[in-house]
Amino acid sequence: MTLKGYWPLLAAAGLALLLGWGGLRGPSAAQTAEPPRIVVKNFMFQPMSLTVEAGSTVTWTNMDEEPHTVVSNSGLFRSSALDTKDSFSFKFDKAGTYGFVCSIHPQMVGTIVVQ
Repeated sequence: MTLKGYWPLLAAAGLALLLGWGGLRGPSAAQTAEPPRIVVKNFMFQPMSLTVEAGSTVTWTNMDEEPHTVVSNSGLFRSSALDTKDSFSFKFDKAGTYGFVCSIHPQMVGTIVVQ
């Protein structure tokens, strides 16, 4: 088939892309974004600061061999002691900056910024 034979297919594909027809687009950012997570490892929150949209649920997972907690500086949330591979989640509904700490190891600090 010559290039002339492909012209209708190329024109249709170009039009579909131009109009943004979903069948030819990849997944949206919302479909590909992973849920916000913080890993507790090496006596650190990783990342130490995380920015999320209002309404997001953040999950902390302890990957250390020692227990850790996640405690809001303002008293908004508080986990129990998390053993290895245990998780704690909290939904952030309002914009603001939320500091947190491990109450067992107070040198471990972090921040959630909610937009």
